[in-house]
Amino acid sequence: MYGKAWVNCLLQVSPMLRTAVAASPARALDHRDLYRLPWSATDNAIAWLEPTKKCNLACLGCYRENDPRGHKTLEEVRHDLDVFHRFRTVDGVSIAGGDPLVHPQIAEIVRMVAGDGVKPIVNTNGLALTEELLAELKDAGVAGFTFHIDSKQGRPGWKNSNEIELCELRERYAEMVAAAGGIGCSFNATVYEDTLRYVPDLVAWAQRNIEIVNTIVFIAFRAGVVGGEFDYYVQGKPVDFSAVPYATHEQTPHEIQSTDIVAEIRKQFPDFAPAAYLNGTEQLDTFKWLLAGRLGTREQIYGYVGPRSMELAQTFHHLTSGRYLAYAAPRTLGHGRAMLLLCTLDRNLREVGARWLAAGARRPSRLLEKLHFQSVMIIQPADIDRDGAQNMCDGCPDMTVWNDRLVWSCRLEEPERYGDFVQMVPAGD
Repeated sequence: MYGKAWVNCLLQVSPMLRTAVAASPARALDHRDLYRLPWSATDNAIAWLEPTKKCNLACLGCYRENDPRGHKTLEEVRHDLDVFHRFRTVDGVSIAGGDPLVHPQIAEIVRMVAGDGVKPIVNTNGLALTEELLAELKDAGVAGFTFHIDSKQGRPGWKNSNEIELCELRERYAEMVAAAGGIGCSFNATVYEDTLRYVPDLVAWAQRNIEIVNTIVFIAFRAGVVGGEFDYYVQGKPVDFSAVPYATHEQTPHEIQSTDIVAEIRKQFPDFAPAAYLNGTEQLDTFKWLLAGRLGTREQIYGYVGPRSMELAQTFHHLTSGRYLAYAAPRTLGHGRAMLLLCTLDRNLREVGARWLAAGARRPSRLLEKLHFQSVMIIQPADIDRDGAQNMCDGCPDMTVWNDRLVWSCRLEEPERYGDFVQMVPAGD
């Protein structure tokens, strides 16, 4: 049914079908060429639930203190969810921590989130996941898992393994989730100065597993450097900022930017093209979140969707459900060929279709293969300006609950320790 529509659409709008389509040259990102994700504080794709502070792993890039006594009761979790629903319309809830799988009532928490009509997504290091627990969480309504795996975790059995070697572990989890069926699977990795070079290899690994890996996320490492440059205050009173777990006295030679990660990916994938972004609250020209979506198979990526496709997906979902889209179901992501029906509206999709049909002309069996949609996300956490202003993510999806307020989850330690967020003032002012 769709085959004739694809061909007619592409023949009408894409003269490139007569020749192979060359990869577009890499160029600097310009926000005017991208779709600004419409997420806001009150109308967003995601909320961030932390039912526990306890974790079974120590990660260098973690911004939360490990507290073995830190489990919330189901009543407290219910209250947090009620606060979300009072202030924020969402499509999915990221259940994080700590590691949520160590919470003794994690299945009940997942069931509670699903019962509210939103998608429960478990953010975990995976250590506590067993096939039995996975089955229990599936019965409770879990929609997806996001596994955080990188080489700075000191993971038992994988110490001193680099990012490439850890792909064996990533694949185990992806296959485990795929075997359960109908559950999304994503991976996070914090990117450090000495691991940046591995990012293209992880993008290539994700392609080889495009049938079972829906999203791969790269998070630029950040630490709050404590030194003589700033004085630290909360509500006008000086505080010891070095007490928070993400504070350090070590000066980093360079803070990785989202654009650095894009440039590194393009060394191996020169046509890598983000389509959507979130800007910073203080520096409007910074890319705090970058989202790329690609269509292809294990053998070949045919290209990247454009801003129009991202806009259509978010707008259509919001019009039909009242929510912005988060975490599309795996079965939906396996229907990439249907996306080509949007080729009249998205120039990038016309190029994808041209490459796909050109490949099919060389080997017709390729036209019968499933095209999968896979997301590549890049996140640049908080930046500190010279005047002490904190450049946060405008429209941040990862807001959590503290004292009945929505607050940044990446800086939750500050209000918990000091009663509010820390303000930074240039020393001597």
